[in-house]
Amino acid sequence: MITVAQALQTVLNSCHNFGIEEIPFLKSMGRILKEEIVADRDFPPFNRVSMDGISIDYQQFKNGRRVFKIEGIQAAGSRQITLKDPKNCIEVMTGAILPNHTNTVIRYEDVTLEDGIATVNIDLIKEGQNSHNKGKDRKVNDLLITQNTKISAAEMGVLATVGKSVVKVAKQPKVMIVSTGDELVGVDQIPLEYQIRRSNVFTLVSLLERLNIPSETSHISDDKLIIKSKIESYLLEYDVVLFSGAVSKGKYDFLPEIFEELKVYKKFHKVMQRPGKPFYFGKTDTCTVFGFPGNPISTFVNCLAYFYPWYHRSVGLEILEEMAILGEDVSFVPNLDYFLQVALENKSGNLVAFPVSANGSGDLASLANTDAFMQLPKDATEFKKGEVYPILKYR
Repeated sequence: MITVAQALQTVLNSCHNFGIEEIPFLKSMGRILKEEIVADRDFPPFNRVSMDGISIDYQQFKNGRRVFKIEGIQAAGSRQITLKDPKNCIEVMTGAILPNHTNTVIRYEDVTLEDGIATVNIDLIKEGQNSHNKGKDRKVNDLLITQNTKISAAEMGVLATVGKSVVKVAKQPKVMIVSTGDELVGVDQIPLEYQIRRSNVFTLVSLLERLNIPSETSHISDDKLIIKSKIESYLLEYDVVLFSGAVSKGKYDFLPEIFEELKVYKKFHKVMQRPGKPFYFGKTDTCTVFGFPGNPISTFVNCLAYFYPWYHRSVGLEILEEMAILGEDVSFVPNLDYFLQVALENKSGNLVAFPVSANGSGDLASLANTDAFMQLPKDATEFKKGEVYPILKYR
């Protein structure tokens, strides 16, 4: 049995590059960028009007002129026009190119328009006001988005601005999620008194959807030959196979034995933690195997604690550790890392974690009342209010 730190490092040392694909940028939300995005021209690409109003030669205003004849209108999206007489002005719209021979925009709210004449009603303006100068934001070829950025709505706008209709992103792994056990029935079925509905599989599906990873699911009955045959094909067809259940020491927990028979190289089996101790991790040449314990809290925490970092490292994302302040004293005697279920609150700008009571790793309903797991280290038994520890957030 190994420590949580050793298990995590082993998992991270077994990351896999799934390659790169090009996809339409409209489908890239949440994906991991695999190219640098640079400015294809200056931003803004021209001196852009930032307020509806009139555009003038500032020197005329400085010399005392407050009344300007309107020569024309510069609309957004129209070719640049030129002010012919510096004593005049041009009406301008937000987003339009600043007319030639003008340099300052006075907003409509500070002007009276009547019979083709604009009268300025204020005595204080600044030269160049309300004009967003060409290249002020970025210059052509400036780096806008770095490689390995997770694409959000902000990046989508930048991709559109530079004309990246097709973008390079990290390929997602091909994933199969497997549950075993004759006690499990479908979600739409009425279970007998000794049965329960399948839930762990759909928890894992949802956790992977948060990472924009599509997955397939399979349920296999407790028959060793059937399990072995199915798993043999999954190991060849998928990049990752996630299992929920059948990795402990029960009479029908066949998976560790089957993995050995199918030449899966075992990296470890059992981690010094609660919940989720009987966690199996292994690899073939082409497939990574996560064998999570069958209790729902164990499956949930192990996916967050191990699969998430493994995926992030595989696609080039930085793994960030989040911390929170313990809101109450906690005691935990076993010499194991303890993933404590907590509810999170923001207290004066600090994230505070309050323990939530649960009835062991099988109490799936308790997850609905919590926001995260707080990882308490195995080298202590008393954890005091105000101390800071890592958390695994799922809200």
